[in-house]
Amino acid sequence: MIFKSKERSGNLGAIRKFFQRLRKYNMRLNPQKCAFGITSGKLLGHIVSHRGIEVDPSKIKAIMEMPHPETEKEIRGFLGRVQYISHFVAKLTMICEPIFKKLKVEEHVMWDDQCQAAFDKVKEVLSSPSVLSPPVAGLLLSLYLTVTDATMEAMLAQTVDKEEKAIYYISKKCLDYEVKYTPLEKDVFGLSLGKEKIKTLHA
Repeated sequence: MIFKSKERSGNLGAIRKFFQRLRKYNMRLNPQKCAFGITSGKLLGHIVSHRGIEVDPSKIKAIMEMPHPETEKEIRGFLGRVQYISHFVAKLTMICEPIFKKLKVEEHVMWDDQCQAAFDKVKEVLSSPSVLSPPVAGLLLSLYLTVTDATMEAMLAQTVDKEEKAIYYISKKCLDYEVKYTPLEKDVFGLSLGKEKIKTLHA
């Protein structure tokens, strides 16, 4: 569990509300596993701080130090690592499309220049990863959608103090039956993905 306040002055109020909730549901904490008054911390593989939500540097380091994969197993391992942080990277599935193609049955697994370019692009993006901002209640959310023949990409953003900030990236590879959708059907499907994410943020 994690609770926070935007300003240090509001921290005591947040602590009070937190303990009231614990008492309400008759929950107890292990003092040895608690930390109060910290300015940043790791939560579910992410770093949460006043800056926003960031990728755990250890996750990035593991990808940056990977040699390019040469077998199907290694390709799946790389894509699995990248997928874990996909909501921090814009158009990630589109970038990795040449690598995804190597997993098709009819394709022979052979690393080529297109795969290497995609591999290098992922590392380039991760060299300066995005910092995601938590949504601010009461402000409109913007959804930017990009649809290709094989991928659906979206970005949820919000303008705060005249500055547009990324909240979440959605990146999805189309399944075989989704590839057959018309452009309009893909747009509608992409919008539905964004809508579901917005519902989650407001939950």
